[in-house]
Amino acid sequence: MTHQTPKLDFSITYLQNNPTVQLPERLTVLEAVAFKQTCLELLQQNLTTQQIILDFSETKFIDSSGVGALVSVFKTAREKNQELILNQVQPPVMAVFSITGLSEIFNIQAVEKWSERQQLATHPSIKSWIKRALDIMGALVGLIMTGIIIVPIAIAIKLDSSGPIFFQQTRCGWLGKRFTIWKFRSMCIDAEEMKAKIENQASGAFFKNDHDPRITKVGRFLRRTSLDEFPQFWNVLKGDMSLVGTRPPTPDEVETYQIPEWQRLNVKPGMTGEWQVNGRSKVRNFEDVIKLDLRYQENWSLKYDLQLIFRTISILFDKNSGAV
Repeated sequence: MTHQTPKLDFSITYLQNNPTVQLPERLTVLEAVAFKQTCLELLQQNLTTQQIILDFSETKFIDSSGVGALVSVFKTAREKNQELILNQVQPPVMAVFSITGLSEIFNIQAVEKWSERQQLATHPSIKSWIKRALDIMGALVGLIMTGIIIVPIAIAIKLDSSGPIFFQQTRCGWLGKRFTIWKFRSMCIDAEEMKAKIENQASGAFFKNDHDPRITKVGRFLRRTSLDEFPQFWNVLKGDMSLVGTRPPTPDEVETYQIPEWQRLNVKPGMTGEWQVNGRSKVRNFEDVIKLDLRYQENWSLKYDLQLIFRTISILFDKNSGAV
């Protein structure tokens, strides 16, 4: 920390031997890194009490990086048998905790209850009603198309391998909120059990293998044409996803995130995005995924969303572009 960034200096005071950490007005990636370091250093000390108080009285904004820092500190505190008390939590911050379900985990003393009428946004795309309207219209069209193709796809899946037609999996969306993603099943039913035995050809927090033996014959066709993703239009209609956004990670991926990587959760995950139109089957480094996701956030506009949608449609006709 330097004198040019005084907002990164987290003051610690003691009340009845309980350490109290004063949080800044904003808890985004820059502040989150320093906050996590401050708390970890505090937890390394031989504290005589079992509680650490986090003073949120001045904090009016928190994004996914701040959430990631809090989750990390919470886990470390629990390992050290220390309880975190989140004191004087303001409504905008309480909104984040309520949406992500952290309000059920953290010990929170809020100033007042959060109202759903309160606006909350970590990125301009979140509060764009035009983007949401585009999502709804696109999802309805997509679901109609899904209804048309579901019968032949269901028959093909059943004839090819035993098991259900649909595959469901827990993914992390906006701010890390968990939701169930839906796809047409493209793998064998014991795919998760087999995963540990298969070489991961990617580096970092995601899995990729060009010749994954878990993928069925029909599944390879579904993936190559992206037909396996059509049930995700339901996720878009519900609001868990968007037509365009970032790649939706699994909870075990998020568990490995460092604070800067949480930034990719500042927007809703999408059925398509930078990662889809820039060779998703060829991306092997998780850092490249992060760069693509952050590039989307930096360049976002409604025009840019439409460009990515049209590029995705054109790519679907390229036999070498599908996921593997």
